[in-house]
Amino acid sequence: MGCDGGTIPKRHELVKGPKKVEKVDKDAELVAQWNYCTLSQEILRRPIVACELGRLYNKDAVIEFLLDKSAEKALGKAASHIKSIKNVTELKLSDNPAWEGDKGNTKGDKHDDLQRARFICPVVGLEMNGRHRFCFLRCCGCVFSERALKEIKAEVCHTCGTAFQEDDVIVLNGTKEDVEILKNKMEDRRLRAKLEKKTKKPKASESASKPGVTEGRTLKESPGPSEVKASRPEESGTDSREKKTALAPRSAATNGSSAGKAGKPVCGAVKRSIADSEESETYKSLFTTHSSAKRSKEESAHWVTHTSYCF
Repeated sequence: MGCDGGTIPKRHELVKGPKKVEKVDKDAELVAQWNYCTLSQEILRRPIVACELGRLYNKDAVIEFLLDKSAEKALGKAASHIKSIKNVTELKLSDNPAWEGDKGNTKGDKHDDLQRARFICPVVGLEMNGRHRFCFLRCCGCVFSERALKEIKAEVCHTCGTAFQEDDVIVLNGTKEDVEILKNKMEDRRLRAKLEKKTKKPKASESASKPGVTEGRTLKESPGPSEVKASRPEESGTDSREKKTALAPRSAATNGSSAGKAGKPVCGAVKRSIADSEESETYKSLFTTHSSAKRSKEESAHWVTHTSYCF
């Protein structure tokens, strides 16, 4: 079968050997890592964020992923370690003045230089295209090249002046070894945060269960009224007696002075009518309760008026 008509088969057509391993183009891989979002595979645009493993994302894509975590998304595994928006840091990137983007290639007749990057290191000036190692500070989000951090050793950020530690430095798009180290640090950091929350909860419950502790002072520090009475019963008795004797003459004097004032009877005194008083008849006739002010039934009218003379 076959091989007729003068055809001569070759060895590679008859014998099938092992498949060759496909090699990924390094330039294409670098462009995908540094110019495109890891989650949505779209071009990176501000605001750009980075996770604790050093991967770059669009902030909009991360928010959409957190709101809709569907199992159908194949790229969701790349962001499975992102549980909330607090697990990512917004980056402060420095623009490259030599990068033109798509402005110079409107007609499509110009070669795109893939080695030209959008962002650079603000200290050394290296382009962030994947040829040089870059890292960011988790405390402030500033991005530098690793060479700048090594050459200019400082415990403060070079641009914003925020203090940082070695644990805050995260490598962007690092190797597999770098990712493993960052993953271990991330797990340790989250365990510490959980332990701190657990220790804070019992302390808050203990402070709420102790009503005696108010404003930094306990009830033991300020003695109550019962302790004061029990400690000095004799002194309190003598003081109360002295106060009563001192107040007695003052009250008598005030009552005497108030009784002497005309038209202001003393509190508790019995009210008396003007007819029973010892005043003269002319003085009594000034009041409506006097007999001269009263009218007889014949003189009074059958309707009610507003005057006080109708009885």
